[in-house]
Amino acid sequence: MERRNQNILIGLIAIVIVIAVFSSFGLSLFTSPTPTITLPTPLPTATESSGDISQEEGKRVEITPATVQSTIEALNRTESYYRTVTTTLAGRETYAEVWADRTWTRSKLTLSSGITVNTIVGDGQVWRWYGDEDDVASWQADETSVDVEGQRIPTYEDVLALDPRSITAAGYEERDGYLCVFVEIDVPELDQRERYWVSADSGLLAAAETEHNGEVVWSMTTSVPEIPVPRSASFELPDGTVLHQTGDFETFTERASVQG
Repeated sequence: MERRNQNILIGLIAIVIVIAVFSSFGLSLFTSPTPTITLPTPLPTATESSGDISQEEGKRVEITPATVQSTIEALNRTESYYRTVTTTLAGRETYAEVWADRTWTRSKLTLSSGITVNTIVGDGQVWRWYGDEDDVASWQADETSVDVEGQRIPTYEDVLALDPRSITAAGYEERDGYLCVFVEIDVPELDQRERYWVSADSGLLAAAETEHNGEVVWSMTTSVPEIPVPRSASFELPDGTVLHQTGDFETFTERASVQG
């Protein structure tokens, strides 16, 4: 009887041990992990620095000159939006309204002289006219045609194309109400520093500036984008030809006859 009681006691102790081990390790096999946003390397670090940011799901990713471009490339960039863009050069401002809808972009650029320049880019073509004129010029689009917002406005792709060796600083900064990925590059041959702020929310380039001899000589700022682009956005030529309708990504086959 005594041996039987000992066996029962040993069995109970074994069961308690099994339950304890299962509680510590086994439950993770039956529960789903908490979803996280994983950005490119480097892996999340345990220490904080000025270049760290806590993601909504709890991930913290360190931004350095070596990793900033891969981080920017991993951001979700909105493809449908409306916003305004202001550039300043030598004290003169240009102001542009920009409507983007997937592969189509329209801008209305107002120069410091008061002249307005209307541009539509899409379906491999560029259309441009001035003010309320009916004459429209058209030519084949190329990689530079995305700069429809004005002269020398950098793009998201420009930031990704920077020589990594020229990047001198990177991190997260707040700029004009945006939480942004910040990049600074050195251009010694021009004695310049260039800075870029890419919105961590929309993935769009939110601001940029060029400094020469310690003075900002060119700058670009943008408004908070309206996402998606308003349904009322017009991708229409002066003669009434509709090139694109928002939300409709089929290309119209009929085009206005224009001179290049």
